[in-house]
Amino acid sequence: MSAGETTVHRYDSDVENPGNNLYVTGLSPRVTKKNLEKHFSSEGKIIDIHLVVDPWTRESRGFGFVTMETVEEANCCIKYLDCSVLEGRVITVERLPLKRPLAA
Repeated sequence: MSAGETTVHRYDSDVENPGNNLYVTGLSPRVTKKNLEKHFSSEGKIIDIHLVVDPWTRESRGFGFVTMETVEEANCCIKYLDCSVLEGRVITVERLPLKRPLAA
């Protein structure tokens, strides 16, 4: 992208986040799905965990996604787990945007 250009995002109205999908950053390369499951299960039932890993080393790339069963449980994760320590690193827990941007 050259200077002065802006990125335009469209939002797909068919792909919505009901509010229970979380974006987790600041993860250590040593973090596994089991580590995330143990850390987040204290706040409710986990539906899905997607840990983004390097395709060659299989180590965490420092971020992932956690889907909780309810919005209330997701809110508890944000309230109690944001800025918590996991495997020696302070993690950030945020809600994903309600709609996913698509490339323009």
